[in-house]
Amino acid sequence: MKPNIYLNLTPEALIASMLSPEEFGSYMAVGIKKRTRGQVIFLEVDGDAIEDILPLEYINERCIPQEGGRPKSSVYLSIYRVLESIPVSALKSLYLTTDDGRTMEIKKGDYPGDIKSSAHLYQELCPVTPRIISKLAPAQFIDYMTKGTEKVSVPKLAFVELQLNGLTEDFENSPAHNLPYPNIDHLRDCLKILNEEPGKTQKTIVRFFSRELLFRTIKNGFFIGDNKEMVYYPFPSEEELNDKNYAWWRSAKSIGFN
Repeated sequence: MKPNIYLNLTPEALIASMLSPEEFGSYMAVGIKKRTRGQVIFLEVDGDAIEDILPLEYINERCIPQEGGRPKSSVYLSIYRVLESIPVSALKSLYLTTDDGRTMEIKKGDYPGDIKSSAHLYQELCPVTPRIISKLAPAQFIDYMTKGTEKVSVPKLAFVELQLNGLTEDFENSPAHNLPYPNIDHLRDCLKILNEEPGKTQKTIVRFFSRELLFRTIKNGFFIGDNKEMVYYPFPSEEELNDKNYAWWRSAKSIGFN
């Protein structure tokens, strides 16, 4: 049986494992003895589609059952420039694991198209991690960041769009008590600059990602791609979460309150 190949986004790593996605997420989040905690965002990768770049001999040698038949949890294959080496077409489902080890699968979806908005809030996840406010809708943002014509660019990008709610249209006066972001006043200032400076398309809100994403702030979903192709992972509605992933959603909503 071939091991599964996972692309961890936070931090970036390509990993072979004998564990199922749910087991792998739990292992990465809390470990075997439950002595650690930390959320995980990862993708399953079609190993056959990237066979030419996999160290197959190394995987076959290392990714084998352990003492007592216990499956091998993880064999790290790469930790540098991983995302750019994986074809977008080889990416399978996305998985979100809460810091207590509960994992939810998100399958690829059809992107409904860019919805006109004066501002978008993006948390970049891989290979860079700033939080950005931008006038560009998701498909435009990926193209802008990856086409290579800008001085600051990346070959491929994974990010998630977060909620701005009323701040999108009224950044100065709209209440923001339901947005659990640090330093809301700074966010308002950045929106003001974006709105008032001609030709400015985006501004950095936070330079460093704490590697803890508040899942309850996700607006629509996750985006991965370059200037040629993009995949979209739609985040379920609250109704769907309560109906089909209640335990995960209850755990996810508690992040940031512990």
